[in-house]
Amino acid sequence: MSTPIPFPAISPEIFAINLFGFELALRWYAMGYIVGIAIGWQIIAFALRRPHLWRGNVAPMDPKQLEDLLTYIVIGVIGGGRLGYVLFYNPAQFIANPWEIPMIWTGGLSFHGGFLGVIAAVFLFSKRHAVSLPALSDIIAVAATPAILLVRIANFINAELWGRPTDLPWAVAFPGEAAQACATATTLCGRHPSQLYEAGLEGLLLGAVLLVLAFGRGALKRSWLLTGTFFAGYGIARFVVEFVRQPDAQFVSVGNPLGLAFHLDGWGVTMGQTLSLPMILIGLATVLVARKRA
Repeated sequence: MSTPIPFPAISPEIFAINLFGFELALRWYAMGYIVGIAIGWQIIAFALRRPHLWRGNVAPMDPKQLEDLLTYIVIGVIGGGRLGYVLFYNPAQFIANPWEIPMIWTGGLSFHGGFLGVIAAVFLFSKRHAVSLPALSDIIAVAATPAILLVRIANFINAELWGRPTDLPWAVAFPGEAAQACATATTLCGRHPSQLYEAGLEGLLLGAVLLVLAFGRGALKRSWLLTGTFFAGYGIARFVVEFVRQPDAQFVSVGNPLGLAFHLDGWGVTMGQTLSLPMILIGLATVLVARKRA
């Protein structure tokens, strides 16, 4: 059995200051969202400055509308992410303590909830500003992956959302009693660094594919193609990584040791896989329709 890699000594906080008795801290998790959204904004701006990339050689909106879109996206990500976590992952906890729902600084944002929040925000923005919904959805799909990449890396720095035990050479000994529950008296518990798997698949690989399609293969001229690719690509990546990702603690019990949401003909399906299956099916169907129309 190989010795797991020690967890790097990186503080989750970039810096913290005490202001009038209140401690204000900037964490890598928040910085991941900030920098990721900023990069995504620049990707959209880059595409808007190149009308030849779009259907009819006309960009779907102007720079001022892009600034307004950013506000919608931030509200959709944070509001949807928090409500998704409350409803999908820990409803009993928040029903008993409803005042904790807005306390996002304590942690707890769901990607699938944030994803639904962005869908709602994009739809409302499209209707209010008379911007093409397919064009808007497609370019946001391309711009979303940098934030996914950086937030998954922040999950690793926070030593959260780690994977199941393994003795592979790249296993990591995450700190904390829960992460070391499988350890023996003489050996640390090594786990899959599933956050980094997700960063590589959902952020880096999927992002590279979408960028090539958008800027090198004319995909912005094919309505919904990039949106469908994002749906299917993220769903497949998340579904695969869930096989080695440790489920959230509230899904683990004596009778349900693997943290499975339900069973399909004897196959265990985690909550993450349950939420990813519709994304895969909708994404593949959308890609097929977009290619047929093109």
